[in-house]
Amino acid sequence: MYAGWQRQPDQPTIQAALEAALLQITRSSISTIAASRTDAGVHALGQVVGFQSERPLLPHEWTRALNGVLPKNISVRQTEVAAEDFHARYDAHSKTYEYRILNQPTRPALDRLRVWQIAKPLDVNLMRDASRHVLGQHDCTSFQGPAAGTKNPVCTIERIDCLHDGPLIRFTIQADRFLKQMVRALVGTLVEIGHGKRGPDALMTILEARDRRRRSHGAPSGALPSSRPLQNGRVVSRRSMPGRLRHPCKGSVIR
Repeated sequence: MYAGWQRQPDQPTIQAALEAALLQITRSSISTIAASRTDAGVHALGQVVGFQSERPLLPHEWTRALNGVLPKNISVRQTEVAAEDFHARYDAHSKTYEYRILNQPTRPALDRLRVWQIAKPLDVNLMRDASRHVLGQHDCTSFQGPAAGTKNPVCTIERIDCLHDGPLIRFTIQADRFLKQMVRALVGTLVEIGHGKRGPDALMTILEARDRRRRSHGAPSGALPSSRPLQNGRVVSRRSMPGRLRHPCKGSVIR
């Protein structure tokens, strides 16, 4: 299991594995920048990673070379040439997270690491209606994780959907930015609303409090299977060849 995207001492991460592969290919140390950092246990779809190298490989050659040396649980789907001023993080204008809940009394087998299994029935309609209170621009201090150290807690939540298909409940949340553990805190609070532990206006009340002690402890990270940063269009360059890489799940890098 990887300890998220960002390089950490004495822990395996996606960034460390990718930079080790680039070192093996180019024989030089290359730093990578991702559009969004993911926590341990969070899977990602549509991650964009930028890097620069003087090695004159074509995009498809970068893809083939990286897949030849990366661990088997990391795969590059596509590499693209980027503009000189391209920045994977700052060029992302919004991000989308999906959180999955399996609302049934028996535990899952194949998807046990990608869903949050909740035995007690949830009132999905109540959760759906309550989620609309967070649409728009808000100070999201109440929904950030401990020791987040965020200087700007204001986020604009552009979309929040709740799809119900049998026992599977999927929350899709799109915003211009997210605070640390924000999605897990939102979903955890919605579950408490769905169980009748909080009223339908709880999300707005918690937002206005600007105190993270008012919200839920948060949902587990493993059921947060996808993170998709959206970029402001295609990027092109003639000189240095920054790659554009994307990863869909814990431990993989693809487009």
